[in-house]
Amino acid sequence: MNRGAYSLGRLAIGSIARLIYRPRIEGRENIPRTGGVILASNHLSFIDSFAIPVAAPRPVHFMAKSSYFDGTGFSGWASRTFFTSIGAIPVRRGAGQAALDALDQQRQVLDQGRAVALYPEGTRSLDGRLYKGRTGVAFLALQTGAPVVPVGLIGTDKALPKGAKLPSRSERITVRFGEPIDVTRHGSADSGRARRLATDEIMAAIHALSGQELAGTYNEAPAQNPIERIKQVLPHERR
Repeated sequence: MNRGAYSLGRLAIGSIARLIYRPRIEGRENIPRTGGVILASNHLSFIDSFAIPVAAPRPVHFMAKSSYFDGTGFSGWASRTFFTSIGAIPVRRGAGQAALDALDQQRQVLDQGRAVALYPEGTRSLDGRLYKGRTGVAFLALQTGAPVVPVGLIGTDKALPKGAKLPSRSERITVRFGEPIDVTRHGSADSGRARRLATDEIMAAIHALSGQELAGTYNEAPAQNPIERIKQVLPHERR
């Protein structure tokens, strides 16, 4: 990654974000200044991936759809330059090998002593509730030993609701960073029970920061066919 471009992009985006959203930032001192660290956050809006890096006291990277980097022509260059400059790392979304590749990319970032921001819910909450966490974040933390800093975002869904083209300047957002969590006491990354316990601890910390209503279920798209409906009701671990 071009660190000069990232620093310049972070400065520019941060200045604009502070002007528009006037963010309240709490707990910045809870983020370790060095070493690999996972920032695990609730997810309410597209701007969450800008709000967290802007509020954090150190560079933070996040995964973004590879399509943002694959475009051609001027628009493709502009998109690729923008997302690279704000610390985004391209990843193919999906299950199976794509999901494993994404986890491997995130592990490499942590092994390099950098910070990553991830969303245990997997996707944005469209109704404002906090959904159950998938275990991928806990898997990374257990595997790498990286501490997890829970993050509670408030108001980003009102500042830029889904489908809106322009942000609202009448809404202020709040970014709360909680105390680091060491999940390694739960056991090995190979243990499903350890991953589940670690995930539940992380989600409880996020809930304490965000104050959202708990959904009590996973945030997943409606099943498109009978096979998908069967898969959703069968007990299985969501990563």
